[in-house]
Amino acid sequence: MVGTARGISKRFARGFTLLEMMVVMTIIVTIVSIAVPFYTSALVRARESVLRSNLLTMRSVIDQFTYDKEAPPQSLEDLVQEGYLREVPIDPMTNSRETWELITETGPTGESGVFDVRSGSDETSLTGMPYSEW
Repeated sequence: MVGTARGISKRFARGFTLLEMMVVMTIIVTIVSIAVPFYTSALVRARESVLRSNLLTMRSVIDQFTYDKEAPPQSLEDLVQEGYLREVPIDPMTNSRETWELITETGPTGESGVFDVRSGSDETSLTGMPYSEW
């Protein structure tokens, strides 16, 4: 057996020590613990962005429908049936098409219908405002 400078044979000098492995694992865990909160907040921001976009689109389409038909829609399905939307968007906070909160009001012709739409989620945004108030 040929020894190294420390007196350890080459056959046993390969590989990592337990201490080296623990240091590497500690570094990896530290990096992951820093990255996970950024990742989760990025996911929430993305969902909030989709919610803003969906609300803007639906509110615009409701206004167009009301202007064109001179009466507000009775439901979101009316917008789909009349060709204003291809399909009712998914509420990204509840992951459902059925949970939109419809705000009804009497229109200028005296007919009641959908005036506004909001998320049906009971969660709050990153700014602290409930999604149901957007």
